[in-house]
Amino acid sequence: MHLVAIAWIYVVLLMAVAEALSAQGTVLGAFFTLLLYGVLPLGLVLYVLSTPARKRA
Repeated sequence: MHLVAIAWIYVVLLMAVAEALSAQGTVLGAFFTLLLYGVLPLGLVLYVLSTPARKRA
């Protein structure tokens, strides 16, 4: 599962860099791309998938 998370954040990071370096993109747009496509969804998925492990501990 961690490998999928690393790959997901890598792709989102590349999307954010492309947004920031684009002629029509902005750094603010890159920040929100990273936040809304990467950090928030990935955090939510990892939190939900780790719930059974927390209950066992």
